[in-house]
Amino acid sequence: MSRRAAGLKAWIWQRLTAIYLGLFILFLLGRLVLDPPLHVAEWRGWLGGPLVSTASLLFVFALLLHAWVGVRDILMDYVRPIALRAGLMSLVIVILLGCGLWAVEILIVARVG
Repeated sequence: MSRRAAGLKAWIWQRLTAIYLGLFILFLLGRLVLDPPLHVAEWRGWLGGPLVSTASLLFVFALLLHAWVGVRDILMDYVRPIALRAGLMSLVIVILLGCGLWAVEILIVARVG
């Protein structure tokens, strides 16, 4: 794959994840304005529903992918020493994976409740 094609692919992923993130945030804000859950049990019940938990899981995945593409592009553009760039990219991957696993754990606990 050429560098141009890789850049286009990253650009498309960035835009697709941004659209999903924006739509999910609008959905979440709408829910919080129109019918906010007042107690922990209501939050768990709402978040534990199959539709919302699936949408939340997709949100987490989209957020992590969006962050990875953005940070990776910044590191590729501005960090010249390859060893430093590789180390920073590895650190970012570890942090994003940790955040993703933590979010999945939160969603599982909400679902099992």
